[in-house]
Amino acid sequence: MSPIRPISRYLDHIGIDIHVADLAMTNFVKRRLAPFRLAPEQNLIMMLLWRGDGVTQNEIADSLGKDKAGIARMILSLEGKGYVRRAVPSCDRRTVQVFLTSEGQALRERVLPVLDEIKREVTAGIDEARLAQLRGTLSEITANAARAAERCPTDDSNDSNDSND
Repeated sequence: MSPIRPISRYLDHIGIDIHVADLAMTNFVKRRLAPFRLAPEQNLIMMLLWRGDGVTQNEIADSLGKDKAGIARMILSLEGKGYVRRAVPSCDRRTVQVFLTSEGQALRERVLPVLDEIKREVTAGIDEARLAQLRGTLSEITANAARAAERCPTDDSNDSNDSND
């Protein structure tokens, strides 16, 4: 029986290359953040809040390009861990603001050095010019994909989240 090889070895497709890199990064970040009880996407929320809390759940969802229900679940989980608290302003009962707790603020000093280490490890041997070129290329690919998606007809009966078919 032959060993299973990554799909990227069989198909020449940039989307697969990006997906494989994303999986490797996500798995690595997940391992490094595990001691802090943070999932990679929860960490993104924390990073936004460390820049300034009191942000609404909707603003977080928009900033991260995520659905509002998913963000609400992640915030609920972060609240359960004691890192954030939610508040509903009296002027608009439909809005939920998210604030860091003292534990969430203190977490910043422990997590940011780990994120710096992660960056150093995954970019080892890659100079700043190549990283800048990569960021530019990924931005172009993202913009191209977004434009192409806008031209693509939608079919609500074929949910793209059903990846188990």
